[in-house]
Amino acid sequence: MATISFSFLNSLSPHRIIKKNDASSWGLVVKDLAKINTSTSVGVIRTTFLKPKMMLNKLETYPYTVPGLGLGGVLKDEFVFQQKFHIRSYEVGPDKKITAETLMSLLQETALNHLKTIGVWVDGLGLTREMCNKKLIWVAAKQEVVVDRYPIWGDVIQINTWKGAYGKIGMCSNWAFYDDKTGDILLRASSILVMMNEETRRLSKFPDEVRGELNRHFTYTTPPTVKEETRKWSTRDRSTEDHIRTGLTPTWSDLDMNQHVNNMKYAGWIIESVPRSIVKNYELASMTLEYSRECRMGDVLQSRTYVMGIDTCKLADYDHVDCEHVIQLESTSDEIMKAWTTWRSKKGNRLE
Repeated sequence: MATISFSFLNSLSPHRIIKKNDASSWGLVVKDLAKINTSTSVGVIRTTFLKPKMMLNKLETYPYTVPGLGLGGVLKDEFVFQQKFHIRSYEVGPDKKITAETLMSLLQETALNHLKTIGVWVDGLGLTREMCNKKLIWVAAKQEVVVDRYPIWGDVIQINTWKGAYGKIGMCSNWAFYDDKTGDILLRASSILVMMNEETRRLSKFPDEVRGELNRHFTYTTPPTVKEETRKWSTRDRSTEDHIRTGLTPTWSDLDMNQHVNNMKYAGWIIESVPRSIVKNYELASMTLEYSRECRMGDVLQSRTYVMGIDTCKLADYDHVDCEHVIQLESTSDEIMKAWTTWRSKKGNRLE
C-alpha cells in the first residue's frame, strides 16, 4: 500500500492517474480500476499496487526456469559442492563480462555455502565450533585464478567447489566454473586459507581439534584446479613503477563478518592502477594474490602496477601483457599484498 499526500490529488480520479492503454503498453495486466480501494480523506489517496505480469516471448530462455538455480548441494561423492548462479546486470562491467570483484564474491559465497551444507559452519565466515571456542578465524594467504572464458550478463553458470588440507598449516579451497548450457569450463581457482587469532590478530597453527571437524570433508585424491604459482617477486628498482593510484581507503561496507577487508576489494584495488589502455584492450586472463598483512579501517593505501617488458604505447604488438602489483600503506610503504596478473588481447586486438 502506498500513500500519496498531495492535497490536489484529492480531486483526481484514479482513472486519470493510470489509463489501461498506458499500462498495457508497459506489459502490465491491469484489473478494473473501479475495484481499487481508495480513501478520499483530506488529500490522501490510498492505492493497492497491482502485481505486474511479465510478457515473455520465449519463456524457455528465462534464467529462473533452470532447475536448481540458486540452490546448492553436495554431490554423491560427498566432497564436491555444486551451485548454480544467474549473472545479473550489476555483476558485470562495460563489456558485459563479470568483474573481478564479482568473481571473488562467487568464490567466497560457494565456499561458505559448502561449509554450511556439510554442517560444520557455526558462526562468522565458515567458523567451526572448535574455531569459535579457540577464537580463531580464517584468512586468505594466497589466491589464484585462471580464466578460460568469462561468463557474461544473462549466463547461468554452475560452480563446483571442494576442499583439501594444505599441509599441516591450512586448508585449500578449489573451484571450477562451467557454462550450464554447454558444460564448457569457464574458469578455475584455488585458495590457501590459514588461521588467525581473532583477538591477537596473529597467525595460528591448525589445531588438531579443528582438523578433526574438517578432515572427513577433505578430499585427498582430487588435485587443486590451479597449479600453485611459485613465481618470485622481481628485484627491479621500485622507482620504475609509474602506474600508481593513491588515496584508497576501506569503508565500513568493505569489511566482512570477521572484521577485515573482504578479499574481493583487493582485486578491485589492483585494477585501479592498471593503465586504462590495458584495461580497455586486454582482458584479465589470470591473477595470483599473496596477502602479507591485514588491512584495517582507517588505513590509507596506494596501488602500484609495473607493466613488465613491454612498451605500453605499442600494445598492438603484444598478444598478452604481464604485470606485477603491490598494495601498500601510503604512510609507511608497508606491504599489504602483492600480485601478478596476465592480460590477453581482446578479439581482433583493435585498440581504442
